[in-house]
Amino acid sequence: MNDNIGSTPTDKPVMAAPLNHANWERDTLEKLLFATVKEQRTTRRWGIFFKLLVLGAIFFSLWAFFDFSTGSDIEALGKHTALIEIDGNIDVDGSGSANSVIPSLNKAFSDVGSVAVVLRINSPGGSPVQAGMIVDEILRLRKGYPAKPVYVVVDEICASGGYYIAASADKIFVNKASIVGSIGVLMDGFGFTGTMEKAGVERRLLTAGENKDFMDPFSPQSDKHKAHAQAMLNEIHQQFIGVVRAGRGKRLKETPDMFSGLFWSGARAVEMGLADGFGSVDSVAREIVKVDDIVDYTAHEGLPERVLKKFGASVGAGAVKSLYRGATPAVR
Repeated sequence: MNDNIGSTPTDKPVMAAPLNHANWERDTLEKLLFATVKEQRTTRRWGIFFKLLVLGAIFFSLWAFFDFSTGSDIEALGKHTALIEIDGNIDVDGSGSANSVIPSLNKAFSDVGSVAVVLRINSPGGSPVQAGMIVDEILRLRKGYPAKPVYVVVDEICASGGYYIAASADKIFVNKASIVGSIGVLMDGFGFTGTMEKAGVERRLLTAGENKDFMDPFSPQSDKHKAHAQAMLNEIHQQFIGVVRAGRGKRLKETPDMFSGLFWSGARAVEMGLADGFGSVDSVAREIVKVDDIVDYTAHEGLPERVLKKFGASVGAGAVKSLYRGATPAVR
């Protein structure tokens, strides 16, 4: 007989299976792989987020630049006084450029709800070319829309090129302390010939054409060039005077100093016939136009331009323009 039959076997401790080296490596590789995949997914999500953010910024910039909503908003406003602001120098950049003012004028005149157009001007002057283009467009639109008067409201200053534009309006309103006038033309610059001679600097300039060095700041100014420049300034001055006389008509009380380049206070400008009375945009809209609602048609600078200027995209062009500024006539 087997003595172990029917007997209970002695319990023995169960030993854990030895760790498989191959399984350990596989588990570690799987963890690393999962961690890498997770990190890639997170990076991809952030990448998508930033791409959407950039696309949103681009879309907003385009929307701000083209100003898609302007037309539909203005059309729904009903009768109103149209406002266009010209602030700063009259030049190819900014609110005083023909490229900014003329589209605004066309929108203001063509809108069926606008009763009158008010130009608020705060400018010391600038380019006679830009001012002349704006004046021509105002005169054209006044003929096309004879029922819509054009009024100018002077802020701090309306001088030279600013007044060039103002003279084309039906009426000009000022503050008693506004600066008005400066009906003249100038061409300024610098000459460095004496300084260069003292410093021992030799100017080496080659030209094809005997007058190609006209207004060169590093060469002596000849009598011929000076006379030519003066004749051109006199011609532009007469154009300026013609615009003022045509616009103001019999209201002008001409004096020998009126077209000499002097400027006067708003109160004196009214006495001389350079302005018609005192007023602000609100008072003109309320008392002259008799429509209190004012809609701004000014072409405000968009986000792309502000960003570019902030980061100095126009610094180089500005430096070159400043260097040769004297060769350009200016009504200021």
